[in-house]
Amino acid sequence: LEQLKEKLGEEGISANAIGTTSLALPNGTKLEKLLPDQKYYQVQDLSSQATGDLFKPQQWDYWWDCCAASGGKSLLLHSLEPTVQLLVSDVRENSLHNLEDRFRDARLKKYQRKVLDLLQNNDQDLHHYEFDGIILDAPCTGSGTWGRTPEMLYYFDAHKVSYFSKLQKTIATNVVKYLKEGKPLIYITCSVFKAENEEVIEWLTKELPLKLERSAVIKGYHNKADTMFVARLIKL
Repeated sequence: LEQLKEKLGEEGISANAIGTTSLALPNGTKLEKLLPDQKYYQVQDLSSQATGDLFKPQQWDYWWDCCAASGGKSLLLHSLEPTVQLLVSDVRENSLHNLEDRFRDARLKKYQRKVLDLLQNNDQDLHHYEFDGIILDAPCTGSGTWGRTPEMLYYFDAHKVSYFSKLQKTIATNVVKYLKEGKPLIYITCSVFKAENEEVIEWLTKELPLKLERSAVIKGYHNKADTMFVARLIKL
């Protein structure tokens, strides 16, 4: 961390350490141009980083990042336990292309990728898979990001909350069957709405073989970060 801070100082960039693993940089800093080798760092929202406190991967675990998008949570998981084996999936092929670019920059080579629609039955693709952990960074309203995208509030439709709540429950139902007993489902949103967070967790623990171990609302406003919700559920 100190080496990175020193290098940024040489480029005239003031960086403030937050904890032992993060640096806060001025808005608009083009870090990838100043330091093109991204083997030793990743650009990620501070609250998003904090979700990793609930991952707790073990050596040689097999994890599935089921709504992987561009791979931020997978990179976080890998930084916590480099021996973890990964399956990454998303319904959007272009997101997985971005993920591959980020993984290549980070020198993360050992993973599998699949284009999957998690609203459908995927037994044909996944029938032989059993995971030691599943990360569900669920599609949501994104209301926890409105601090940096306030224009989204203008376009917000309240009906989207119930739409995403149903979506989240369906996806969780369809992925949890591939999780080993006693292992964690990590449920994450960047939403501030209980209907997408606590109420979804309450439904999951009633309708699925899951128990809540821990959950947290990560308030990012005072740290110039997003607000996130994260829950660690254990399969019974």
